Amino acid sequence: MPKSTHKTLNRFVNTDFILLIFLFIGLCLSIATFHYVVKVHAELQEEQEEQKKQNGDIQSEPNGQYDNFGRRADNQSETVKASNLNIELVAEGLEFPTTMAFLGPSDILVLEKDNGTVRRIINSSLLEKPLLNVNVNTEKELCMCGIATSKTVSAHSYVFLYFTEIQTKPEKNSEDKESNPLANRLYRYELIDGNLQNPKLLLDLPKTAGPHHSGGAVMVGPDGNIYLPVGDFDNIRNKQYIETKAQNIKDSKDPDGRGGILRVTQDGKTVENGILGDSDPLDKYYAYGIRNSYGIDFDPVTGYLWDTENGHAYGDEINLVRPGFNSGWNKVQGIWTETKQHTEAKKTEIDQLVYFNGKGTYSPPEFTWNKTVGPTGLKFLTSDKLGQEYKNDIFVGDVNNGNIYHFDLNKDRTELVLTGKLSDKVADSSEEIYESDIVFGQGFGGITDIEVGPYDGYLYVVSSKEGKIFRIGPR
Repeated sequence: MPKSTHKTLNRFVNTDFILLIFLFIGLCLSIATFHYVVKVHAELQEEQEEQKKQNGDIQSEPNGQYDNFGRRADNQSETVKASNLNIELVAEGLEFPTTMAFLGPSDILVLEKDNGTVRRIINSSLLEKPLLNVNVNTEKELCMCGIATSKTVSAHSYVFLYFTEIQTKPEKNSEDKESNPLANRLYRYELIDGNLQNPKLLLDLPKTAGPHHSGGAVMVGPDGNIYLPVGDFDNIRNKQYIETKAQNIKDSKDPDGRGGILRVTQDGKTVENGILGDSDPLDKYYAYGIRNSYGIDFDPVTGYLWDTENGHAYGDEINLVRPGFNSGWNKVQGIWTETKQHTEAKKTEIDQLVYFNGKGTYSPPEFTWNKTVGPTGLKFLTSDKLGQEYKNDIFVGDVNNGNIYHFDLNKDRTELVLTGKLSDKVADSSEEIYESDIVFGQGFGGITDIEVGPYDGYLYVVSSKEGKIFRIGPR
């Protein structure tokens, strides 16, 4: 081979080899860049999710198509585990119903969250005209939230309503859902000749409220007084605003009506001298340290109050609520301290809670869901119509999964009877929930209320997702 040809070939070989090296280096750099971008994106998403949690944007309330255990809640038919029980449709066609109350046999009042309406159902027929239509703020969890009824001496019915009132009602389907806020208010109306009349303002709670944690499961207690769970309002626009001693923040302002269970007479007056103190509104607190609650009821045997409480992305609770009860928020939630690691609460954290000169008492929850299910209505079944085995037991609904949970109580009725993997009082996983015997019913959409019919003794379930009310009774 001529020398010139040999040199030319070497030059081309060397050039191709160098190009291959550059291509290889470029490929390696591309792969490294891709992995770096993926890593940065993942870290950014994690930071954004953590920021949402801190801001209160991730809640234990409705979470769309999937529940917090990864089970799809769509297209499930309503079922109960007891074969001798039947599920009946009481009413349908409601728009985002929240809570219900009875006026009489087959006579039900139900609230619609975003419409600001009180609807009436007679003999399973939804009346076309609302009984009442008020201006209500509908942003996030603000709503037409709570209703209760009571007969008066004069045979008139009192209807108690709790909602976030605004000056002007926005147009339907409008994105402006936070205009002209006035306050979160509890009113008493009289039902006269089929109309709600003579509104009387009983509680006027802070108006600078955030769009979350308004609570509202108002009820008339066995003592005839009104009980109202109110959340901390979680004002994400002004974190400093939410800090009061009712949220267990020592160096903060005095309680202002948020973050607890309030108790007043049917005229809105303080009951006796108050439990935690004699200044207004501290004298109206029955319990405090509560992040948010949609369910309370009194044990018909002992008279003890119980509640459900919604956790901060973890730690939903069921609590025994004695007078002066401190649920621990925002220092303790579930059995964990409020930290990213969710470490077990230590005595030091408990000692740092606010106790109002020894008048408040902290106690841990009787049951905790590790992953949130959004517990809502809580009710004692005061009849034996579903079977003697269920009489005076607790039933709880959740809004994320559409489940109904059933709990037995121990002999002195201060604890729940929990066995197997739930004997530690914590549901750590979906398997522990669905392998246990506490799931009584499934497939009810987002449950926002559970009630016991005072005239028939059956269990009534409000499904916000379905826009329906169901009744569970014997076949």
